[in-house]
Amino acid sequence: MTTSTPLPVNPDGTALKGIRGRVLTFKADPFLYNEQECYDYYDDGLVVMQDGHILNVGDYKTVAPEYPQLTDIDAYDDAVIMPGFIDCHVHYVQSPMIGSFGDTLLQWLNEYTFPTESKFKDKAFADDVARMFFRQLLEQGTTTANVFSTTFATSVDAFFEESERYNTRMISGKVLQDRNLPDSLKDESAEESILLTEKLLKKWHHRGRQLYAIIPRFAPTSTPEQLRLAGELYQRYIDQGVYMHTHLDEVQSEIDWVTQLFPEQPNYTEVYKHYGLVGPRSVMAHCCIVREEEWQVLHQCDCGVAHCPSSNLFLGDGEFKYWEAKQQDRPVRVGMGTDVGGGTNFSIPRQLNEAYKVAMLNMKNLDAVKSFYLATRGGAEALHLENTIGSLAPGYEADVAVLSLKPSEFSTWRMQFAKTIFEKLFVLMTLGLNNMNLATYVAGKKVYDRSRAQTHMYASEFPETKISDK
Repeated sequence: MTTSTPLPVNPDGTALKGIRGRVLTFKADPFLYNEQECYDYYDDGLVVMQDGHILNVGDYKTVAPEYPQLTDIDAYDDAVIMPGFIDCHVHYVQSPMIGSFGDTLLQWLNEYTFPTESKFKDKAFADDVARMFFRQLLEQGTTTANVFSTTFATSVDAFFEESERYNTRMISGKVLQDRNLPDSLKDESAEESILLTEKLLKKWHHRGRQLYAIIPRFAPTSTPEQLRLAGELYQRYIDQGVYMHTHLDEVQSEIDWVTQLFPEQPNYTEVYKHYGLVGPRSVMAHCCIVREEEWQVLHQCDCGVAHCPSSNLFLGDGEFKYWEAKQQDRPVRVGMGTDVGGGTNFSIPRQLNEAYKVAMLNMKNLDAVKSFYLATRGGAEALHLENTIGSLAPGYEADVAVLSLKPSEFSTWRMQFAKTIFEKLFVLMTLGLNNMNLATYVAGKKVYDRSRAQTHMYASEFPETKISDK
């Protein structure tokens, strides 16, 4: 569980910044522990920030007197202040083809996805998509994402350059794919693809808030040689916090294909494990049709899993079974993913709406406590960043979303019949509105403000105010 010891003010740093209103943050996993012990909620709370980090969080009447120099406070009525949302699996390069008709996953890839991704060899095109992608994420309150680019270095550079402008904590990397896809996307050779990946890794990993992932698209689009070299690269940099990101057990036709291509392995997970691609900070997207022995491996290797319900429903894939993932004797780290462009929107709260329905189809359910845990701290745990982001607590990076409790005329009327904060949040996620987020703070700066004339602002556009200037 997270601790809440206030940090001292840095007298030589930037001025203090506060956010006041209803505050909700999670400190433990409600799938494993008593829900009441897993979160802190303050009906009139205050988040105090400085130099991109959180100094203190608590009841306004208790916290505010400790900071007499705090004069810059954003106050929000009828809203909930919570950690920025975390998207554990999304393809920024598929933004231009979101909402395209799909018959099957493989048909959808061949007809829409691969032709779109082929365009990212053009840096200007990649820059334009990256700009729009970040605007969408921040508008929805998402402050961290684990992101597929595509084959070309231009797609990686465009993504990280835009992330640097906002100072967001992001994870991405070049996609590795050297077979079973169009020539326009194929790596020329396994060896060259790994050399380029390592070059990009050295350029971007831990540069500011950027983090790098080694990304085999999925087992069928990499030769055994490419998977072997990717595994060696991942193991070489694993102690430096590098990620491995791929797809796993999404749909039965995919699993059958993997069985044909790798008949010597007993299951899909073992393919990745055989090549050294399973370990801490390995993040597996989808995991809809997972055998018990695979869950055991994911637990033992401390992997993360991304639940992508919108995409799974849209493409008619399998149904993620959280009760299997969160089995008490071998729980797996789970977060939410939009999986754009298979997913049909960029909003993590709207994904919770779909996740609830998927669970109900299996005679299970997801309440608001578990759901918003998955959207925040659960995502951070899936990415092994739970000591950095995903909670509002002293020492954490100051990434914050402000969710309106009255985003529309009808929701305003509906809220009068909801009593507790979690009843209200469940209504919000179930209605699935697209304008729930009022403001997004990245490292303490309000990079998105729905009410501001310039809704989106890069970090560099904010003037630095020193305490001594006050």
